[in-house]
Amino acid sequence: MTRLRLALFDVDGTLVDSQGHIKLSMAAAFGAEGLETPSVPEILSIVGLSLPNAIAQLVPDLDPQRIDRMVETYKDAYASLRGADAAASSPLYEGALACLDALAADDHVLIGIATGKSRRGLTHLLDTHAMAHRFVTTQVADDHPSKPHPSMVLAAMAACGVEPADTVMIGDTAFDMEMGRAAGARRLGVSWGYHPVARLEEAGAERLATDYAQVPGLLNELWEN
Repeated sequence: MTRLRLALFDVDGTLVDSQGHIKLSMAAAFGAEGLETPSVPEILSIVGLSLPNAIAQLVPDLDPQRIDRMVETYKDAYASLRGADAAASSPLYEGALACLDALAADDHVLIGIATGKSRRGLTHLLDTHAMAHRFVTTQVADDHPSKPHPSMVLAAMAACGVEPADTVMIGDTAFDMEMGRAAGARRLGVSWGYHPVARLEEAGAERLATDYAQVPGLLNELWEN
């Protein structure tokens, strides 16, 4: 009997390129507190972390109350940027849907999400791209400690009844790789996101995809080894 397998995707930098909204929202949060906005590489380096952790990493020793205000400002700014052009402003990476379709064609493969986005943000994004039905489990920052804590992956595996050896965490950041490794899952890094390849490899990526066409094959390699 073939065991169930789980392909668990990160969102920002993996499924969609949302850096435009991320940069604008972070600028709003920092500007509201009279702080200098970090550089683009600094902002992209923390994508994937839950917002409080991300801001605390960008501005160490900041008062917790100010962090809380910045989190709310960021969320409000991000929400205000959503609109009729949402699909264009947070586009799917080329080949993402074809990859999901290929995986869904296998009755023994389940597809899930583990993201630092809020439930509200993820729901809006999935509705925008009409792809909520593709995922059997969606784990979000509202319900878990920030990446790289393994909670999201552990919850997804429990919800799907899939063992760690049959689960692959797919993501563009070191936090995704570290989270997957901490949960005992396999790890597939993608090169088109926000962390450099060397950082993914250092964090435990076992395979690296340079385009979405490679993902199904690399997943099969990990599941079969």
